[in-house]
Amino acid sequence: MAEALGTWKRSSMAGELNESFIGQTVTLMGWVQTNRDKGSLIFCDLRDRTGLVQIVFREEAGQEALEKAKALRREFCIAVRGEVCQREAINEALPTGRVEVFAKELKILSESETPPIQVMEQLDAREDIRLKYRYLDLRRPDMQRIFVTRSKAAHIIRQYLHQAGFVEVETPTMTKSTPEGARDYLIPSRKFPGNFYALPQSPQLFKQLLMVAGFDRYYQIAKCYRDEDLRANRQPEFTQVDLEASFVDEAEIQTLNEGLIATVFQEVLGKEIPTPFPRMTYREAMDRFGSDKPDVRFGMELKDLSRLVRGTEFVVFKNALDQGGSVRGIVLPGGAAMGRKDLDRLGEFVKTYGAKGLASIAYKEDGLKASIGKFFEPEKLQEMLEEAGAQKGDLLLLVADQNRVVFSALGALRLELAKKYDLIEKDTFRFLWVTEFPLLEYNEEEKRYVAAHHPFTSPMEEDIDKMETDPGSVRAKAYDMVLNGEELGGGSIRIHRRDLQERMFRLLGFSPEQAQERFGFLLDAFQYGPPPHGGLALGFDRLVMFLAGTDNIKDVIAFPKNQNAYCPLTQAPNVVDDAQLSELGIGILKSKKESNQ
Repeated sequence: MAEALGTWKRSSMAGELNESFIGQTVTLMGWVQTNRDKGSLIFCDLRDRTGLVQIVFREEAGQEALEKAKALRREFCIAVRGEVCQREAINEALPTGRVEVFAKELKILSESETPPIQVMEQLDAREDIRLKYRYLDLRRPDMQRIFVTRSKAAHIIRQYLHQAGFVEVETPTMTKSTPEGARDYLIPSRKFPGNFYALPQSPQLFKQLLMVAGFDRYYQIAKCYRDEDLRANRQPEFTQVDLEASFVDEAEIQTLNEGLIATVFQEVLGKEIPTPFPRMTYREAMDRFGSDKPDVRFGMELKDLSRLVRGTEFVVFKNALDQGGSVRGIVLPGGAAMGRKDLDRLGEFVKTYGAKGLASIAYKEDGLKASIGKFFEPEKLQEMLEEAGAQKGDLLLLVADQNRVVFSALGALRLELAKKYDLIEKDTFRFLWVTEFPLLEYNEEEKRYVAAHHPFTSPMEEDIDKMETDPGSVRAKAYDMVLNGEELGGGSIRIHRRDLQERMFRLLGFSPEQAQERFGFLLDAFQYGPPPHGGLALGFDRLVMFLAGTDNIKDVIAFPKNQNAYCPLTQAPNVVDDAQLSELGIGILKSKKESNQ
């Protein structure tokens, strides 16, 4: 039966106890990890957020305490008062393993049913069960360490930016829908029937307005929302470390954020991160790694073999080159012994990225074995191997297509092979900046240019004159921070002139009326002395993933959604009653199937 806490006050945390506490009387509160009944002795491991310590119940504690101790089960919430003593059987694996607490009094604060998941380190349980009983999942020590790390990182970030002269400003989470990119989450308005607020995909426009307002240096650890199809390590709501500064260039923003990251890694992990980070242009990243977020912890760089095979009659290569594409390859060290079944599997893998197939040349000790051997003389195959940097025992894998397909397929294949063959350097953090992104990308479905980052990114001055004549070649003052093949953050110098922003909107297909209707408040603000400004948003959840050593974003968000943007714990989203809908002036359309039932 549950007892009241009464006048008891917790004096210590379980994980803090050590030999310096011997002889002291302490009051501990927490949960039962294990309970072992040895008759006249009962052992209990009490766990709280800081760790666990062994509690010993002996006859000296009295019959009432012993009887209550016998009734303890896993996850009972208890309070114990007793004396810290030297532990007889020392447990060096436990931080508190040199001491134990001889209980004098025990209170059972609440009982627990048998938990549907075990509260233990490295739990092997289905994700849907973990999310449904998230409050138990979060009791686990390894999960609690993650959130202590998250809290510490947030504190360090705030302290660093405060010392750098930044002002923390909160921006609205109910704002205007300005769709350009991912879909907005919409909130219907009761006061304005038929009208909607939107949850912000980022504080982008508000932080630019803060620069117009003269705040000079702004930051915020901000919640953001995107209604998009979820892939691995994406959530519909996520957190950014968002910052903006006036009168700066790209280098100043990059240097500031290098210092921020180096400070966080040093203070949280004790890891020294060398600065400045290497810089690599977008074009170089794609040419060498097939990715705008290259993992540079291993080699296997892409090699362009187009020059060597130009003029070939091999139809796959010929068509790709005639249509302005390329023939590129990567070398798998020691891969010459790969069998046909594995090669076929890799061929199917690259097809999922749009490639028509995969050619191979195995550089064996006793000669060459090539899937394209009948189309090329041995000398040409040898020349291709040498151009790609292959050694005996290696395997050259080739894709021919439009560059975007070649980069996508080989970039993904490079990572796939590196993971499978354990080629990635462990326990290291390799940062870099990718710069000079394209300002625009051509959307084949919509037959128009769209913003590669967002419509407020400034083009490079030397490329402005090409915005209408050659928009695909215009480079942006945009930069991404990349860590171990993941985009950790992205930013840019922004457009701050009204005429250039209007020009950008025209290029994206907005009429003057559409631009004014969607973004008029920003354009109007640009009439009143806007300063040059730029910034960056770091993915805070992803940063914590690296700090915590997990590869699952759900591990670093207290109450995440599943891959369908559904919360198994609260069962959100869910239906609301007709009265609520009526207040909002909203009706639910039934599907044809429902209407016919």
